[in-house]
Amino acid sequence: MIAHLGMYDRPETAAANDRFWASVREHLGGGPEALTRDADFWEVWKSPDLVLSQTCGCPYRTRLYGEVELVGTPDYGLPGCPPGYYNSVFIARSEDAGKPLSSFAGRRLAYNEALSQSGWAAPMVHLHDRNILPGALVETGGHKLSAEAVAEGRADFAALDALTWELIKEYDEFASGLAEIERTEPTPTLPYITSLGTDVQALFTAIESAIRGLDEETRSLLHLKGLVQIPPADYLAVPTPPGPVLTEQRIRAAELT
Repeated sequence: MIAHLGMYDRPETAAANDRFWASVREHLGGGPEALTRDADFWEVWKSPDLVLSQTCGCPYRTRLYGEVELVGTPDYGLPGCPPGYYNSVFIARSEDAGKPLSSFAGRRLAYNEALSQSGWAAPMVHLHDRNILPGALVETGGHKLSAEAVAEGRADFAALDALTWELIKEYDEFASGLAEIERTEPTPTLPYITSLGTDVQALFTAIESAIRGLDEETRSLLHLKGLVQIPPADYLAVPTPPGPVLTEQRIRAAELT
């Protein structure tokens, strides 16, 4: 059996995630003793042995819907977002603080991966709706890596998951050289999933009970406020923009005009 909470798992939060899973397991009355780490996310998500994991809205609506069960959605109490929702934060170097997002047209955009809701889909929809086209695209492989690319001057701006941005500000020194520029509209945040055939209601109740029973330090480290139920239709209704290949074609065409 597999339990996996890799989305916000970093050295500073790992022990808190371990305590969280231990509590879920206790309320559930079974499950693997320890969280799986350093595993391929897609192998975890598609495993028939999956008890609990957390995925992103974009992979869920484009590839995982119908192949996994949606369990529930954590509420992180993010500013400007309804319970169970989050958004993307456009960040740039401190020297660009206060500039409008439109001033980044034609500049280098760092993104974590093409199947990221907060790193690619939401920001690209946001930019498209404002007729803003970036310049070169810099794929980094992770939100923190995107932030580092901006801080080090390898990219000019990036869009980060709002909770990841909070964690970066809490723990990473390079964050002092970065500034928030703008935020996208909220969408449902990263849902908990399980394999088909699992008793979803029992798992939802176990997670909900575990969150309620967490000590204040653990809850604060994980930014967990509660658990809500958001229907699959709300995830499926979120728009999916063209990917990097088509976007780069648009960028090249714009450079020729």
